[in-house]
Amino acid sequence: MVSSGKGGADAVTVSGVTGRAAAGANLLALRSHNAALVLDLLRGAGAEGISRLELAERTGLTPQAVSKITARLRQQGLAAEAGRRASTGGKPRTVLRLVPEAGHAVGAHVDRDELRVVVVDLNGTVTGERRCPLDLGAGAESVVSTVAREVEGLVGEALGGGTAEAVSLVGVGVALPGPLDHRRGVLHRVTGFPQWDGFPLRDALARRLGMPVVVDKDTNAAALGLAVAGEGRSFAYLHLGTGLGAGLVIGGSVHRGARTGAGEFGHQVIQLDGPLCGCGDRGCVEALCLAAVERGETAEAARVLGAGAANLVGLLDIESVLLGGRTVAAAPEVFAAGVAEVLAARARREGSPGDAVPVRIAPGGERGVAEGAAQLLLAPMFGRGDG
Repeated sequence: MVSSGKGGADAVTVSGVTGRAAAGANLLALRSHNAALVLDLLRGAGAEGISRLELAERTGLTPQAVSKITARLRQQGLAAEAGRRASTGGKPRTVLRLVPEAGHAVGAHVDRDELRVVVVDLNGTVTGERRCPLDLGAGAESVVSTVAREVEGLVGEALGGGTAEAVSLVGVGVALPGPLDHRRGVLHRVTGFPQWDGFPLRDALARRLGMPVVVDKDTNAAALGLAVAGEGRSFAYLHLGTGLGAGLVIGGSVHRGARTGAGEFGHQVIQLDGPLCGCGDRGCVEALCLAAVERGETAEAARVLGAGAANLVGLLDIESVLLGGRTVAAAPEVFAAGVAEVLAARARREGSPGDAVPVRIAPGGERGVAEGAAQLLLAPMFGRGDG
């Protein structure tokens, strides 16, 4: 069974503690880190499985260490035998596989006007989903109650009810508009909803649900989900829905910044004295994009989005740009072509027309943020950053 963060020394914990393990100062952290390495390789091997010898070769761990780790994982129900495979000499090797149904996580996308909740297994496969209207401006008590009700209802439907430990539920990841403090789970002045400033959403939901909760920006959650799915090690995910933000993946990890505030992409000013934005400034990319959409000028909205994307490309030299969000989903070809055209023009001006940064519509559709929110709990179990 997957621990909910309260297990003993042998538990595969939600925290992952990858960063401390790298320092070599904490033996428990190191063991958790090594288990995460093994789990990630088991997941990547799929149903065909992978042998202990291959695990040792690919992780750099000793065969004895791999045997101990896999024994614990099998005891916890996370790994199982997947048959035998012929070897170059000696007896056939037993191969192991991940047991996806041994653990689940909930991902909740709290948008300004809608709530989407999913349950995923250890492979990230969605096993249940719910949607309902939501008014982010209705206040903390109303929103927390709605999220808790939908999470509890979905867990009951998808996993047969029971306690979090009984159904191997590692916790709930919540993604919503920023800015916010990811480490403390505290919201700041969410654009258009200043009444949320200082609200401890993580702790409030954890008390209500009785299980671990992680809170992050919607764009960061989506970017994490895309990174886990193998979309690249250096990209920007631009989310245009009821607002506009960016999730940044650099070196394979989500870049949150010194105060976990990175990615407030929508509030870069590109037109001095432009239209008033909900953040209080003028001429922000978000305000210009949404105004163009409101006028029915989708191509113009795409061009504005492209101008903002070009700024990111120039600053970060990223490999690709991925687009998502309900507004993009309404006209994906127009947005992809419009942003790509602006980036191609930039590449021509720089004398490298063949090196224009590619633009793609992010896979996952409208539930990509909710799926990414679930990865806030699952990714650390597999050594994929801190969630």
